[in-house]
Amino acid sequence: MQKRMLVPALAGLCGFSTVGAEEIPLADFARHQQYSSVQISPTGTHLAVTSVIEGGEALSLISLKDMKGVNIRPRNSSVIVNYDWVGPDRLIYSVGEKRGGIDLPQSYGELYGTDADGGNQSVLFGFRVAGMQTGSHLQKATSEEAWGYLVDELRNDDKRVLIRAQPWSEKEVAMSELRLMDVEKGTYAKSITLPVRYVADVVTDHDGNPRFAVGDTVDGKQQVYYKEPGKDGWELVMQESKDQGRVYPVMFNRDNSAAYFACAPKGKISGLCLWSPKERELKPIWSSAEGDIYGYVTAFDGLDIVAVRSMPGRIAVHPIDKKAPEIKVLATLMQQFAGDDVSFVSATRDGKKVVVLVHGDVNPGEYYLYDVDAGKATFLANRAGWVKPESLATMEPISLKARDGMPLHGYLTKPQGKENAKSLPMVVLVHGGPRGRDTWSYDPEVQVLANRGYAVLQVNFRGSTGYGDAFMHAGDREWGAKIQDDITDATRWAIEQGVADAKRICIMGTSFGGYAALQGAVREPDLYRCTIGDAGIYDLRMMYSRGDVQQTAYGENEIKEMIGEDRAELSERSALPNVDRIKAKVMLIAGGEDKRVPPVHAKNLHMALEKKGVAHEWLYEASEGHGFYNEKNREERFRRILAFLAQNIGNASGSDAAAAPAKPE
Repeated sequence: MQKRMLVPALAGLCGFSTVGAEEIPLADFARHQQYSSVQISPTGTHLAVTSVIEGGEALSLISLKDMKGVNIRPRNSSVIVNYDWVGPDRLIYSVGEKRGGIDLPQSYGELYGTDADGGNQSVLFGFRVAGMQTGSHLQKATSEEAWGYLVDELRNDDKRVLIRAQPWSEKEVAMSELRLMDVEKGTYAKSITLPVRYVADVVTDHDGNPRFAVGDTVDGKQQVYYKEPGKDGWELVMQESKDQGRVYPVMFNRDNSAAYFACAPKGKISGLCLWSPKERELKPIWSSAEGDIYGYVTAFDGLDIVAVRSMPGRIAVHPIDKKAPEIKVLATLMQQFAGDDVSFVSATRDGKKVVVLVHGDVNPGEYYLYDVDAGKATFLANRAGWVKPESLATMEPISLKARDGMPLHGYLTKPQGKENAKSLPMVVLVHGGPRGRDTWSYDPEVQVLANRGYAVLQVNFRGSTGYGDAFMHAGDREWGAKIQDDITDATRWAIEQGVADAKRICIMGTSFGGYAALQGAVREPDLYRCTIGDAGIYDLRMMYSRGDVQQTAYGENEIKEMIGEDRAELSERSALPNVDRIKAKVMLIAGGEDKRVPPVHAKNLHMALEKKGVAHEWLYEASEGHGFYNEKNREERFRRILAFLAQNIGNASGSDAAAAPAKPE
């Protein structure tokens, strides 16, 4: 398909060069996506695009009639966090702001409104809303310290939306309430208090009635409440137990007679079920023994689910309604964009125009506008047009078994042109969480390493999400133990396969990945030649006293579930008390504004290594939080990591390979 520009504001992004693999500038990997999302308006007259233009971030609103538009720029250094069309010509959006010296924008939960032409802008919800004037009889929105979340744009009501309001709280999570809010004034007439404190989701039917509220108890047990339209009160209909696992209401079917639930039928990892208010029974209509549901394909009009998406390795699509026209369109586009994933991200209410995202392991993402009647897709923009897919390395799914027989899945990325090479220098890249997962997608961290000649191994160890609740909970209280064994087993698998040179392996990661990187060096001192910990936890005992997770009873209980309370065991499974066991060369990276894993973790380990006279690399950025956000800092981080790898396992080239002295605090 020939790519042609539809919107002048997105110019300069189409087309790829045809040169072979090349060393890509680090700045290209460090840049944030230029176009992170695209949504079409309900009647198809406008596009809304979050973009980085002229050195700043904006919400671009573009008319499809004359290709002209306006850019909505948040105040000061704020950035657009998310947005939604709430009517044919009206949007609601929220922003994030830099707080203090931190680079990563923080959201205060404010909601703003704007018309499609950029007019009628207002603050609808949050602490900066102007209050009612004295003596005024006009109803106005009032200031309040709370987060606002859009629940339902109400397809049949262009004047109001359903939001969830959650008051700020320094200690415990406050109870939320649902409000019908005016999209121009921010006022609301009535509210409904939600029945669960730790809200995960609220599901409405297609008439905008709140029907389900999903959340957790303070001890982390899931509850699902149901509300009958027109009646007061919520009814507890499902509660997590030994016999009843976690289930999630997704959306109602076309006639609102039943709701789709993400479920786990007996003997399966995941499934899709139907639950009707009359029968009160989960009835499976699709299931999988390989992996969790990764997403859904909905009808273009948004009223039904037509397919399920999963990703045990690559992304797979499983039709629920094989005769649905959306399935035919999807099959055509998947054939046209072979090798990439195709998903529908936004559509008009009549389902005639659809925004399509095409992306993959070597494709950061391309947006197209699909005309259903014409059967034609027109190119809109690249998420990161400076990235050349032909210069990137492919990501191959792998599977193996841990020493105790647990099946493991992951990914192996080899440098382009060295797909059949043996005994490569390898980086074991450990994901964070641990309740997260590695996915088949464009990852700048993976690609910068592969582009500089390193094989990259990623494994979804037990404790990861994506392979069922039992697999996730198999990692509970196994930090530094069976989880670490899984990472070790994957590393040894790569050696046995001839992929990795056993003498040139480095392990690295961020957050939990940083913990596992250092714990790998402690637990397997002769396996890894070097280790890189970024925003890592190096003393598990401190998780109960430092950081933001333990500040609520829910968070503290989650920590107890994941790591336990045996202080002797926590000490044994931490890097700081076991510095003497580390033989690998060490690099530590930390952000001074990290609230999730305070930099005291890295500083204490840094000082312990200095005290013992152990040379190591130290990269500290006072303005960064939990992971680097500023592009210049991200580029410097890549440069320092590559220099460290070059010194210890070789194979880097050019300026990246130059020795980089430790940067003082």
